[in-house]
Order: sequence, then C-alpha cells, then structure tokens
Amino acid sequence: MTTTAATDITFGLTRLTDLPGITAAGAAPLSAEDIAQIVAEADRFCRAAILPGSRAADREGAQYANGVVTTPKHYPALYRQWMEGGWQGLSAPAAHGGQGLPNSLWFAVLEFALAADTAFALGPMLTAGAIECLDHHGSTEQKARLLPKMIAGEWTGAMCLTEPQSGSDLGTIRTRAEPLGDGRYALHGQKIFISWGDHDCTEDIVYLVLARLPDAPAGSRGISLFAARKVREDGSRNALRCGGIEHKMGIHASPTCVMLFEGAEAELVGEPHRGLAAMFAMMNNERLAVAVQGVAHGARALELAEAYAAQREQGGRVIARHPDVARMLTEMRATTLAARLIVLEAAAAGDRFRLTGDAVAEARLALLTPIAKAWCTERGVETASLGVQVHGGMGFIEEAGAAQVLRDARIAPIYEGTNGIQAIDLVARKLGRDQGAAMRALLAESLAQAPELRIPLARLGAVTMQVLEAQAENPDTAQSVAFAYLEAAGWVLGAWLLARAAAADPKAYGALSDFYRKRLLPRAAARCSEIESVLAD
Repeated sequence: MTTTAATDITFGLTRLTDLPGITAAGAAPLSAEDIAQIVAEADRFCRAAILPGSRAADREGAQYANGVVTTPKHYPALYRQWMEGGWQGLSAPAAHGGQGLPNSLWFAVLEFALAADTAFALGPMLTAGAIECLDHHGSTEQKARLLPKMIAGEWTGAMCLTEPQSGSDLGTIRTRAEPLGDGRYALHGQKIFISWGDHDCTEDIVYLVLARLPDAPAGSRGISLFAARKVREDGSRNALRCGGIEHKMGIHASPTCVMLFEGAEAELVGEPHRGLAAMFAMMNNERLAVAVQGVAHGARALELAEAYAAQREQGGRVIARHPDVARMLTEMRATTLAARLIVLEAAAAGDRFRLTGDAVAEARLALLTPIAKAWCTERGVETASLGVQVHGGMGFIEEAGAAQVLRDARIAPIYEGTNGIQAIDLVARKLGRDQGAAMRALLAESLAQAPELRIPLARLGAVTMQVLEAQAENPDTAQSVAFAYLEAAGWVLGAWLLARAAAADPKAYGALSDFYRKRLLPRAAARCSEIESVLAD
C-alpha cells in the first residue's frame, strides 16, 4: 500500500506523536480532524499555487542589476498569495497576530512548500526563524513594532551571520556597531551568503545582524545582535544594500546576497555581547527547518521517480516492476518516511516543552535536533540522486525535473552549521551535557516499543558509551567518529519510528518497515563497526 506525503504527515501527527494530546494542555486544543484539514489545505495550496512555477523559476533565477535584486517574475504575486493565505503566521504568537498553532504543523506546511519550490519557500522559512528570535529576545516594544508586519507576511526576515573571513567560526566576525545615541547604532561591515537578503516581494526586510560593539571582548563572547530594517521609520532607505548575488549550483531563484552595511541604522536585540545566544534561538528553529528541507527533497524526488517509473516501459513492462527499480523506489519511500517521522518526533518534543515545560521533552528536542538536521539532509541528497537513477538517462536531462531536485538538495547538508558540526554538537554537547542520559532514555523507550530492534538498539547504546569515554579522553578522536555516530543514531531511530508506524497501521506501513529493517538498518551496524575500529586503535 502506497501512501501520500499528506497521509503520512497526518498519520505521524495524530497517531504517533499525538499532537491532539499535546495541544490539550494549551489554550487551543486541536482534534485529529482539525490537523487533517490543515495538512490537506496546505498540500492543496502548495501544489496549486507554488509547484507549477518551480521549473520556470529555476530557469529564470534571481537577478541583480544596477543594485536592484529581482526574483522570478511570478514570485511577487505568488508571495502575496502566501501572505493572504495566512501561512506565514501559522505558528507565530497570537499576541502579535499569529495563529499560535504548534510548530509541528508549521513544519508540515513547510515540507509541502519546500517540495513544491525550495527556492521560494526559503524566504518564508527564514522569516519564521527571525520571528522566533525576536519573540524570545526582543523587547516588548520591539515585538509590538516589528512582529505584526512579519507575522502578516508584509515584511520578511533575514539573518546575517557569515562574513568573507568568518564562516562557522563566528568569533572572528568584524562587522561593528557604533552607538549613535537614543538606543540607535550604525552598522558597518559585509555579510555574505544571505538567503533572501534582498528581493522585490515585500516593501521591507528585517535583518538580524551579528556585530561587535566598541567595548566588545574578543571572540564569540563579544558578539551582539542587532535588528536593522531595509526602510527606516520615516520611509527613507537605510544605509544598507545588496552588493551582488551568488551564482549557485542550485536554488537559483533564491536571492543569495552579499549585504553591505554602510552605517545602517539598527537597534540592539537582547543584551550586549549576548548576541550569539540570542541568534541560536533562530538557528535551532532553522536547523529543524533545514531537516524538513531534506524530507521535502526526498518527497519531491520520490514523486517524480514514481510517476516516471509507472509509465516508462522497458522489456515489455513498466520499469516500476523491474526488481532493482522497485528496490530504489522502496528505499526512497522508506528513508523519506523515516526522516519525516524523525522531524515530527523532534517537533512534537518542542511543542510539548513549550506547552507544558516538560524537561524530558526539552532534552529530547535538544538531542534530536542535530540528528534530524544532519541525517535528514544526507538522506535528502541520496534520495534525490536515486531519483535521477530511476529516470536513467532522462534523469540527467533538466526537462525531467529530477536534476533540479538534486541540485537544490545539495546545499542542505551545509546550511545552518554543516553536518560535521551537527555531529560534533551531538557528541560533545548533547551527549556530554548529561553523560548520555537522554540518549539512554530514548533507546530504552525505543526498546519497549520495538523489541524486535533489541540488537541494533543495544549496539548503539554500547557505542554511545564508547564515544563518551573517547570524548573525555581525547576530544579530537571522538569528534573524528562523530559523524559516523550521528549516522548510526539516525538509521536506528528511523527503524524505531517505522516500527511504531507499522504497529499502528500494519497494512500501510508494515512492508515498508520490514524493508527498512532488512535492507537499510544494516548501515547502522556498519557505522558502529567503523567507530569501534577507530576507537580500538
């Protein structure tokens, strides 16, 4: 039995993570029917409004001329449809005009949008992260002034971290903020790789910028966070501009800008020299959103591959019936569903923590975030590549659409901290903070729910302790196997979630869970063997 993405998401939200039960603790409880209706409408909107123009957008791309950035010609009208549909404010705080719905539902909507046109959806995705950051760290006055426009979609948000000399090591940023008095600052510096840094879809953009105050200590402890608008309060243009757009492997329609701050008027967000902590409110949200990108790329690649394989005949039958093509299609389905369920499990933990303050849910979210970001985006690239393979020679031809998915997918393992950085975060911080207690609790829960996975769960538990011991003795050695550990964890957790799905609905998910356990889960054992071999030296 083959299910759709919308069916799987509704099933995951209502039957596996129990979103209705989670929301019962809040002011706006949702029934399973409510959730199904929102998911169905999001799927319909993205297929009807966003998907039809995605290939044209890729061919046209974002353009830069005479200091002006333009998006594909249909994007401004499409963005208005997005704004008028109220999608931007779905999970935003109700106090400032949002609908206050769970983040789990926002991630469901985001998957559909990213699958339909990744380049377009990156704009709303980043705006959601900026909203979250301001909601957590902005002053009461800042939130009242900035959030309603952003939540309505009238303004977008962009985060400005990276500089030419400063990638992941943000402690080396040079952008400076000079006090002007009255709580205002002038920003001077250059930022690069700024997604949706400038565009023609809204009248204003709110930039969240990391910069240094004159008295800032060296390194990451000297970074402050500032908000600067493209247009000043009086309607005049702020002293910031796009200095050019990047020519990229994929996401051609997404304007990735070099941003120049030439005395731009800005305001401090949060406390001085505490900007990195504040920005991480946005970064952690974005890491799960990028995990959704991986799922979306897998979903779109699968949809294209299934459609092609169902009509392409070879040897007297459609290729979907050829054993090796059937193997590839099933692998695409299984890994994409496993990735989707990992994201929903993490999102549900976040929703539970926000609504109830449950410390166990908070620990679960922290543990799963780097796994979701890295494992799901790795699978997104692999699934997109398999999609090209299913098409055969046609997959290498742009007209088939499979190549665009692969090109667009490749950035996701790099975004928001490379996957190697996510693995180091998992081993050094998330395991280290409680000596693996949250992971052991997750593995114990997995064993209780899926006893058939006893052997891989036990092996992952043993490797977890070995990695922790290595981290205490020689951090470089532990970090050299961190990615292998994250990969092993992702494969095992994917098996657990598929086993839960199969137990809840054997007809829909039983065969897929069996395939994953027999054909894909052994990859976790290989990663564990790699770790054991390295740590044995």
